[in-house]
Amino acid sequence: MGYQGGDYDVIVVGAGHAGVESALAAARMGCRTLMITINLDMVAFMPCNPSIGGPAKGHVVREIDALGGEMGRNIDKTFIQMRMLNTGKGPAVHALRAQADKFSYQHTMKETMEKEPNLTLRQGMVEELIIEDGHCVGVITKTGTEYRSKAVVLTTGTYLRGKIIMGELMYESGPNNQQPSVRLAEHLKELGFDLVRFKTGTPPRVHKDTIDFSKTEIQPGDDQPKFFSYETKSSDNEQLPCWLTYTSVETHQIINDNLHRAPMFSGLIEGTGPRYCPSIEDKVVRFSDKPKHQIFLEPEGKNTSEYYVQGLSTSLPEDVQLAVLRTIPGMEKVEMMRNGYAIEYDAMVPTQLWPTLETKKVPGLFTAGQINGTSGYEEAAGQGIMAGINAARKVQGKEPVVLDRSQGYIGVLIDDLVTKGTNEPYRLLTSRAEYRLLLRHDNADLRLTPIGHEIGLITDDRYERFLDKKQKVEQEIERLRLAKVRPVDVNEMLEQGGSAPIQDGSNLLTVLRRPEISYSQVAQISPSPVVLTEEEQEQVEIQIKYAGYIEKQLMHVERLQKMEKKKLPENIAYNEVQGLAIEAKQKLEKIRPMSIGQASRISGVTPADISILLVYLEHYNRVTAARGS
Repeated sequence: MGYQGGDYDVIVVGAGHAGVESALAAARMGCRTLMITINLDMVAFMPCNPSIGGPAKGHVVREIDALGGEMGRNIDKTFIQMRMLNTGKGPAVHALRAQADKFSYQHTMKETMEKEPNLTLRQGMVEELIIEDGHCVGVITKTGTEYRSKAVVLTTGTYLRGKIIMGELMYESGPNNQQPSVRLAEHLKELGFDLVRFKTGTPPRVHKDTIDFSKTEIQPGDDQPKFFSYETKSSDNEQLPCWLTYTSVETHQIINDNLHRAPMFSGLIEGTGPRYCPSIEDKVVRFSDKPKHQIFLEPEGKNTSEYYVQGLSTSLPEDVQLAVLRTIPGMEKVEMMRNGYAIEYDAMVPTQLWPTLETKKVPGLFTAGQINGTSGYEEAAGQGIMAGINAARKVQGKEPVVLDRSQGYIGVLIDDLVTKGTNEPYRLLTSRAEYRLLLRHDNADLRLTPIGHEIGLITDDRYERFLDKKQKVEQEIERLRLAKVRPVDVNEMLEQGGSAPIQDGSNLLTVLRRPEISYSQVAQISPSPVVLTEEEQEQVEIQIKYAGYIEKQLMHVERLQKMEKKKLPENIAYNEVQGLAIEAKQKLEKIRPMSIGQASRISGVTPADISILLVYLEHYNRVTAARGS
């Protein structure tokens, strides 16, 4: 019996982006929460790119904020550049991206956590889980200290048997030369979990004063920045530019000449790397027809000279990295401050999880973040808040919260992981969401704030403001629908906007449906009696312009939700269901879907198998009902 460290409701292991959201959610929902991590100086650390957001990822940050999480608020306090991407395209793919002051980001997050009343922070290396009657009831650290709890969330990132690889050099390590977690990985295997070996990487960092920026293209932030959190209304943060340059023919020549020293090609790396964030050596080989690749030079913070070389992730030897850097325009005389490297680590096969992120094998144990096979801070944080919410709900004896694919990118992410699994580090993309017109950057609050309020992460005050915004938008849409206009009222404005004149009377809602007409033009003809914020005006315009498309998607969602409502019993013996194909039986036994909807998304389960399951379910429900009566 080791030293007793105390009793908690929820224990979160790891303090990366998944861990902080998980711990804050559980604590704010009223659970006595312990966060335990190898190094308290690494809370919310950014071991790779110093940025938050981008396509799909920015949507996730908005969803975390709409649920009551912290990532959006934290980046709004600490950004050094804010930029809306894809503004030339439709609102479904508008994506906010921020450069972070990485040091300020982590210090501000740590301060937030230290001030949270229900949350205790501890430095320690967790090596084993305490399992009693098959349930996880605590953790044991390297020093032998036992901490007991009613639920445990593992958010160990890339630390499980972490190994850094650079050229011929290999050594055990977590990111940024932190201690790796070796014993915990072995313990998970002993408990019967399937682990896979994945790889990710990071580029070199260079000294600002050795870059010739005159040979690069400036990438400034937006003049009027938008924010991630619905609570942020303004900011006086000074913005710093990023800079764009390109690899050259010489860059590619050096890489090709040194492929025999690249661990990816020499066989030193066993792990599978991320398809959507490949190393520069991988890009040069796979896209050999491309004469150049984009490189972004990004400041790591206000008070540092380190620049992050985005697009040059590599595990080549140190001497080759420097030679490669010096072939890139603007970096002919650059000095490298930190080498790039690849890191291999163990990850959980995510099909071993329920959609709540609780493990099927060990009740009371949840996992979130890169341990589940994802890449990216945002994907980790999205899982983290859901694991924290569901751990707290389990402790409190309440129903779990599972977002479906039509409610959020977080729902898409988790459903993809637990239903389909992943054979490489998973990255969220807008193309993975079949309802992306519903899952926009602008409407995350309309989709998720009621859930955040119901579970206790959104305050009454914030919820009242949300309801007020929703009402104002609905009333303004209705006002425009009822506002009749004659040709004489609007034709001059329509002609100025390059739009065909109207012949008969119409209403302002119909006028605003025209792609070339904006809400501000319509408001000049008939101003709203209530002052609308820029955000509210945007919402009115999007809802009116895209009403037809949105309606179609909602009808599709409604049909699919009928499938989601057809719940499958946990104890089905799929091997005994007559008529199912052998592959379907194997996959269904492994995944154990919670509904017909989830079963239909399992690769290898055909529409014919679903028809058989529906017949089986109807029979099962009849028999159960007969027994009950």
